[in-house]
Amino acid sequence: MSSKETRSGLRGVPGLLRSLLIYWRPGRQQALRRMYRPWIRPGALVLDIGAHLGDRTMAFAGLGARVVALEPQPLIRRWLQRIAGRHPAVTIRPEAVGAASGQAVLAVSLSHPSVSSMSAPWRSAVHAANAGFGRVTWPGTVTVPVVTLDQLIREYGEPAFCKIDVEGYEAQVLAGLSRPLAALSFEFVAGGLDIARSCVARLGQLGAYRFNVIIGEGRRYRWPHWHDGADIDAWLAGGADGAASGDIYALRADGAEAGRD
Repeated sequence: MSSKETRSGLRGVPGLLRSLLIYWRPGRQQALRRMYRPWIRPGALVLDIGAHLGDRTMAFAGLGARVVALEPQPLIRRWLQRIAGRHPAVTIRPEAVGAASGQAVLAVSLSHPSVSSMSAPWRSAVHAANAGFGRVTWPGTVTVPVVTLDQLIREYGEPAFCKIDVEGYEAQVLAGLSRPLAALSFEFVAGGLDIARSCVARLGQLGAYRFNVIIGEGRRYRWPHWHDGADIDAWLAGGADGAASGDIYALRADGAEAGRD
């Protein structure tokens, strides 16, 4: 490791510790497994795109899934390897996921590594419009390899579930997918709701889906019934009820509704 990488790693320690406290606090694993159990059966394949520190990777593996976890941040990936790399059902890869294979520049937030991003427009938009990002900066950059969802599916097979959390790059991830998956989730963030709307539109091009929402780091779905793409698009266009962030869950219309509790 170079002296520059060492200095960057040291500056990133407070942000890393903050993430560890958030994502590995007591009781979180059990809650995640309860939430994902309706989606994931033992032996199923799950893709964790933007695995970060592996809290969801390990929840998926704890449900008996085979997990392919992708995390392009070198410092975070080293910790992901420590946390999840010894699990026999987990494969960790260093790539980002995008519309085409190749390379891309990842802007790294040392103080808030969970919001490192490959989307410059997203970074500008959320910094200006989302109070939670007011003090976030992205002082570092790293060039990372990029693969597509289609490439991953060719290599590992079609997943039962795909989690996408890539800080404004979600639409590019789905642009690299050419078939409707059974179930997936992607993040939305105030200030970047247009990206979530693009994701909904892309899924509509691939097939018929039903949607629901979990606000923030909650565990319950926003609505008792699942909605079509037009309903979710209208909800996002109207400001997403003022939510700062959350995840949109998409279920292919030929599947049974999941996780309704």
